[in-house]
Amino acid sequence: MREAFRISRVGTVAGCYVTDGRVHRGAQVRLLRDNVVIHTGKVSSLKRFKDDVTEVKAGLECGIGIANYNDIKPGDVIEFFTTEKVKETLE
Repeated sequence: MREAFRISRVGTVAGCYVTDGRVHRGAQVRLLRDNVVIHTGKVSSLKRFKDDVTEVKAGLECGIGIANYNDIKPGDVIEFFTTEKVKETLE
């Protein structure tokens, strides 16, 4: 996370650079500060410049809003992850 922007009616948006993989709107996120997880939630908004987008690839900058969380600070690390439910089988 490079910079935080406060936007009225939206909250705080994190100005980010995607270093690896892809970011999707609605993805699950972990916010880390000093290598400690301080929040887990979902992406509420994803923007490239002023356009709403559904995905941002590695190597690009974007603005990320995290649902119900506004205490984002420069230097925080945002990790994106997916959770898969695997049906247990008996062998």
